[in-house]
Amino acid sequence: MAEYGTNTPTPQPNNPLHGLRLIDILEFLQSKYGWKKLGEKIPIRCFTHDPSLNSSLKFLRKTDWARTKVEALYIRTIELDQAKQAKSGQG
Repeated sequence: MAEYGTNTPTPQPNNPLHGLRLIDILEFLQSKYGWKKLGEKIPIRCFTHDPSLNSSLKFLRKTDWARTKVEALYIRTIELDQAKQAKSGQG
């Protein structure tokens, strides 16, 4: 029987973002694309005008629609990377 008040996380096998922090997602995308390309893919001011991790995190935490776009780009990027790896492994 589970005890009340425990902080045991609920497994979420169908959620690719489970366990990831926003800063980890943003650092990954920034290192993969750079601020310029990231601003082209998701044209929001925190990526296009004097971008920084701190200002972007602050904006994304307050703005659900922008965070949703960043999370969707992360998922697409991971899926593309995995598909490329699988394709290069076949041959």
